[in-house]
Amino acid sequence: MTYLYHTFFYNPLYNGLVFLIDVLPTWVDVGIVIVIFTVLVKLILFPLSKAALKSQIAMKELQPKIDQIKKEHKDPTQQSMATMKLYKEAGANPFSGILVLLIQIPIIIALYRIFLTGGLPHISADLLYSFVHVPEAVNMHFLGIDLAKKSLVLALLAAVSQFFQIRFSIPEIKKDANADGKASFGNDLTRMMSVQMKYVLPVVVFFASYGVNAAIAIYWTTSNLFAIGQELVVRRKLVKKL
Repeated sequence: MTYLYHTFFYNPLYNGLVFLIDVLPTWVDVGIVIVIFTVLVKLILFPLSKAALKSQIAMKELQPKIDQIKKEHKDPTQQSMATMKLYKEAGANPFSGILVLLIQIPIIIALYRIFLTGGLPHISADLLYSFVHVPEAVNMHFLGIDLAKKSLVLALLAAVSQFFQIRFSIPEIKKDANADGKASFGNDLTRMMSVQMKYVLPVVVFFASYGVNAAIAIYWTTSNLFAIGQELVVRRKLVKKL
């Protein structure tokens, strides 16, 4: 398993990063390289995530109708049947993102390990392919910040961008109630998970970014901004088709 992980994920991504550092002009620092590298990886994954993103956007647009279903059908079974029928008619699949997530998990882990133990500014030459050369110089300063060290500013930026990315992508879940006036367990659970995603994950991202080095923070921030832009583009295309 470790061999497959290194062969198909860690080594290709590591070589891609070192290759960019080598071929780009010497004035291009590692921070800019990480931004370019992250965008390239996201573009490669875009065909895989596009379908899931379309389904996610469709589900967000259907939220008012789902709220109406909950008001009309107090029985959980009827709610589920009516909701699944609505998803089917709209072509939305609530489980479409699972496969994409499973594919991206080893990639995210590999990128995290690269920035954590990749050895920058020192390069692990034994991991390089024959056509990838060790760069003559590795500029680890980005906007005056040493990326080999921790950065409170960049860690905060990563956390804030994560908060807005989640807030932008996850619809607000309203509190509803059963016939007896009590909040349903399923709704409470969904709302709780939504709140945790919105407020807990940015905190986790902050400590993960600040606990390693500033390079991790740049990766997370770029990834979040790309995700927001990606959803804006896909949403605009969907609106034009309607």
